[in-house]
Amino acid sequence: MSGSRAGREEKAGLSRQRLQVKVNEYKENQNITCVSLRPVQTTVLGKTPKVFLVPFSLSNYKPDQPKHPKSLLDKNSNNEVACKKCKKTEIRKTCRRILTPRMAATSSKAESTLQKTSLDVYTESDKQQHKSTSDTVILREVDRESSQDLDSDEDTTPGLDEFSGLSPYERKRLKNISENANFFASLQLSESAARLREMIKRRQPPASKRKKPKKRENETGCRRSMRLLKVDPSGVSLPATPTQPTLIEDENPMLPPGPLEMTPENQDADSELFKRFLQTWAEVSKTSGKNTEKDLPNIKSYKANLNGMVINEDTVRKVTKGSVFSVALHPSEIRTLVAAGAKSGQVGLWDLTHQSKEDGVYVFQPHSQPVSCLYFSPANPAHILSLSYDGTLRCGDFSRAIFEEVYRDERSSFSSFDFLGEDASTLIVGHWNGNISLVDRRTPGTSYEKLINSSLRKIRTVHVHPVHRQYFITAGLRDTHIYDTRHLNLRGSQPLISLTEHTKSIASAYFSPLTGNKVVTTCADCKLRIFDSSCISSEIPLLTTIRHNTITGRWLTRFQAVWDPKQEDCIIVGSMAHPRRVEIFHETGKQVHSFFGGECLVSVCSINAMHPTRYILAGGNSSGKVHVFMS
Repeated sequence: MSGSRAGREEKAGLSRQRLQVKVNEYKENQNITCVSLRPVQTTVLGKTPKVFLVPFSLSNYKPDQPKHPKSLLDKNSNNEVACKKCKKTEIRKTCRRILTPRMAATSSKAESTLQKTSLDVYTESDKQQHKSTSDTVILREVDRESSQDLDSDEDTTPGLDEFSGLSPYERKRLKNISENANFFASLQLSESAARLREMIKRRQPPASKRKKPKKRENETGCRRSMRLLKVDPSGVSLPATPTQPTLIEDENPMLPPGPLEMTPENQDADSELFKRFLQTWAEVSKTSGKNTEKDLPNIKSYKANLNGMVINEDTVRKVTKGSVFSVALHPSEIRTLVAAGAKSGQVGLWDLTHQSKEDGVYVFQPHSQPVSCLYFSPANPAHILSLSYDGTLRCGDFSRAIFEEVYRDERSSFSSFDFLGEDASTLIVGHWNGNISLVDRRTPGTSYEKLINSSLRKIRTVHVHPVHRQYFITAGLRDTHIYDTRHLNLRGSQPLISLTEHTKSIASAYFSPLTGNKVVTTCADCKLRIFDSSCISSEIPLLTTIRHNTITGRWLTRFQAVWDPKQEDCIIVGSMAHPRRVEIFHETGKQVHSFFGGECLVSVCSINAMHPTRYILAGGNSSGKVHVFMS
C-alpha cells in the first residue's frame, strides 16, 4: 500500500511539473478573450479542411443552465481514470450536438453563454490558481486524447460523416461543398486575378500632362518679312515714318455724274467685233416692231411649246462677275439678245446668234453697286435702262455708244423702277428708305423729279398697271400697297389698297402683263400668293396660295415670281429642289411645267425672264451664269 502510494506521489509530482509548464503557456497566450465549443472548420483553397477544438471544461455543461467546472483534484485518485473516460464521452457528445444542423437556431445563444462561462472560468482561475491550473492541464490532456480519437475517425471517414446525427442531405451537402472547394482551388482563380490586375496596371499609362517642349536658345525662328519688321535688307532698322491720317477709301466709289462711254471690259473698244456688235443693235431697233395683236393660247398648246424648249452647252455662258440680280430679254424676233445686271454693278450683253469665231458676250461697268432692275425701252429697243443701289438710273444708247444719266440721288439708294408712260418718257422710282420718285425725261438735258414720301419704310419692287397706268403696286417689308399717282402727296401719301396677308418679308409684287387683273407676290414664308385685282377697290381678294420653297439663304439671290408675258395666267419662278429646275405654275396653283437641264443646269436660277413673243427663257444664277432654254 505504501509502495503504491509512493508511486502515486511521484506521478503527482510529475503532473505538477507539467501543470507548471502549461500554466506558463497559458500566461503567454492570454490574448484569447473568448472560447467556443463549436468546432471551427476552415476551408482554404488548395488545402485539406481541418477541425480545431478550443480547450474548455464541459463536465457539467447544460445549454439552459451553464455552470462553472468543478476541480478534478478534489476527487479520489481512484476515480481519476473513470472521470477521464466520462469527460471524453461528454466532449464527444457535446461536439456532435453542437455540429448538428438542428441546433443551428440556438448556436448564437449557446456561444454567448459559453463565452460568459469561459470568462467566469478565467475569473475563478484567477481566484484559485492552483485549482484552475490543474483543471487546465487535465482538460488539455483530455482534449489531446479526444482530438487524437477524432483524427483517427477522420482517417476512416473523410469530412464530417462520423457524426451519426447528420442527415443524408447534410452529408451530401458537406461533400458537395468540399468538392466545389477543391475544384475552385484547382482553377487558381486568385492567382489569375492577381496576374490580370498586374497586367491592367502595366497597360495604363501614367496620367501626366504633356510637357511643353522647351525652346532652345540657338533655335532659328520662323521667317518673317523684313518689310513688315521695318528693317533694311542690310539689317539696319529703318527710321520711323511720320504718322499721317489715312483716308478710308470706299469699296464701291460712286462713278462720276454725266454720260459714260460704252467701253467693254472684256473686249477691245476699237475692235471690229465690237463695232459689228453696235451695228447689230442699230439694225435690230429698226426692224423690230411692236406686236399689237396678242392672242392668248390655250393651256394645251402652251404646254406643248414648253416641252419643245431645251438647253445645251452653247446656251449657258458666264455673262457677269458676281451674282445676277436682274435679267431682261430683247423683244427682237430676229436675234436672241440677253441682258443681265450683276451685284458688282456690271451689265452684260449676250448675243446668242453670234458666229462661231465670236464670243458674243460684252460686259460694261455703268454702276458701282448691284444692278437690281433692268428693262429694254418699249419705245426704242436699242435703249436699255438700268437702276442700281448706288442711286443712279442710266440709259445705255447703243447707237451713240454711251450710258447717259437719267436720274441721280446720292443721298438715297434705289431699289426698282418702271415706266409710267408707254413711250418711256416718265418713270417711277422706288427707294430703299420707302420714298417714291416721279421722273420726267421730256425736259431736254435734265430730268424733272418729284420726291414723295410713302407709308412704307422700305420698298423692294415697283410695278405699273399695264392698262390703267395711273396705278402702281409696291412691295414693302410685310405689306403690299397699291397707289394712285393722281393722289400722291409730297408730305405723305396713303395707299388705296393694302394687302396684309403676308407674315414675313416680301420679295416682289407684279401685275399680270396683259390685263393686270391678277397680282402675284413672293414672300419669305414659302408661299406664292395670287390676288384678284380686276376691280381695284378697298379690298382685293386672295385667290390662290401656292406652297413653294423661297428660302434661298444668304449667298443666293432672292426668288421673284414673274408672269409669262405670253400667258396671262402662268407664273415663272426658280426652285431649290433637286435636280435643279425652273418651274411654271398656273394661277390655280397647279404645276404646268418644269425646266430640267441635266448637266447643263446644276445651280439655282433665282432670277428668270421670258421672251414677250417667242418661247425663250433666260435664268441667272449667283455666279454670273445665264442659262437659256429655247425651242
